[in-house]
Amino acid sequence: MRMRKVSRLLVAVLAVTGVAACGSAGGGDDAADLGGQKLEVAGYWSGEEQKAFEEVLAQFEDETGASVNYTSAGDDLPTVLQTRIDGSTPPNVALLPQPGLVQQFARAGALQPLPEATRNTVEQDYPELWRELGTVDGEMYGVYFKAANKSTFWYNTGLFDEAGVSPPSTGEELAGVMKTLADNGIAPLSVGGADGWVLTDWFENIYLQTAGPEMYDKLSRHEIPWTHPSVREALEKMRELLAKDRLAGGTGGTLQTDFPTSVNNVFGDDPSAAMVYEGDFVGGVITSSTASVLGEDAQLFPFPVLEGGQRSAVVGGDAAVAFTGDAATKELMQFLASPRAAEIWAERGGFLSPNEQVNLESYPDELSRSIAQQLREAGGNVRFDMSDLVPTSFGATVGAGMWQDLQDFLGSGDVRKATADLETHAAEAFEK
Repeated sequence: MRMRKVSRLLVAVLAVTGVAACGSAGGGDDAADLGGQKLEVAGYWSGEEQKAFEEVLAQFEDETGASVNYTSAGDDLPTVLQTRIDGSTPPNVALLPQPGLVQQFARAGALQPLPEATRNTVEQDYPELWRELGTVDGEMYGVYFKAANKSTFWYNTGLFDEAGVSPPSTGEELAGVMKTLADNGIAPLSVGGADGWVLTDWFENIYLQTAGPEMYDKLSRHEIPWTHPSVREALEKMRELLAKDRLAGGTGGTLQTDFPTSVNNVFGDDPSAAMVYEGDFVGGVITSSTASVLGEDAQLFPFPVLEGGQRSAVVGGDAAVAFTGDAATKELMQFLASPRAAEIWAERGGFLSPNEQVNLESYPDELSRSIAQQLREAGGNVRFDMSDLVPTSFGATVGAGMWQDLQDFLGSGDVRKATADLETHAAEAFEK
């Protein structure tokens, strides 16, 4: 998600003083009256994502009379939450980008199951994948407010035209496009390697294609080791795709480039690369940080089908969960489950909702609408971001686990060492 990843993690904390009766649990004309109640919302989103989410919360304020304050916690969300829980001051609500965190907190008894009204909304409006991701041991805890299609390449149409290339659909075509771009003095790729989650997304797309969904599931659950031949094969393909002569700034520069900068490198005033891979949320960075126009200067194509692979999609998302069962918390949870809440952010761009009742016309352009439609029409070869399925210490910790191991791998290209390191850290995390 995870920008769930321009700053990828979100905590939502509601410190509620007093409790009002819960009305419609969704806002609108018959919303509960929460006048005078102060809600604190803390999260990982910052920048434009924070502004967009604050607009969502502002609508909740208007409909209920509650006062909501949002504070960004950045990538330290798991630590912040655990500290609050250990100190007996848990947040009322948190938006978690990792199903593993939902499971962890639910099984620790820290979460409240969704109230009946919200559960009914989710069951009616959300596809099975998202319902299952929010369910732990048969009880539903999570409402997936924000989703991400993380299998998209974005490209600068002007640079493609200059080099005389077209969007590729296969790995072979992608290699040809990158060679032609390089031959024309244009760096093919900009990669935000300073953010380890960007490299996990690269690996996950490659692994899902080359190993298939069943092996993807096994690796996610650590039922096969990270030294398995299928992992080595995916890393070898990743090393090939991210060869230093294809990267803006080379390997060293890539490891010092964060995600927002990687997008600006392609769509800024003086672009240094032609393409950037990442999720649909790239569109939000383009519109907020550059003068490029979505659908004109900036276009996208699906992650190409690699040799021996199959069309697939990796998705991410942020689930709202409740740590307390008071009426105000229930009201916010129901609001976040509603299509109206999602449409507020959808209109700004850089957002995708898994709620199938969200009006596609809420998305600001045809490009965004097509991404939303693709998510709804996705087939069975769709899997959630692996780094968010595994324990947080392995999959989503700065300077550790997958993030650090894949950064080290990008720098060294040593497949054998990378698989050994990944297996060591996975084993440690799954044993906890």
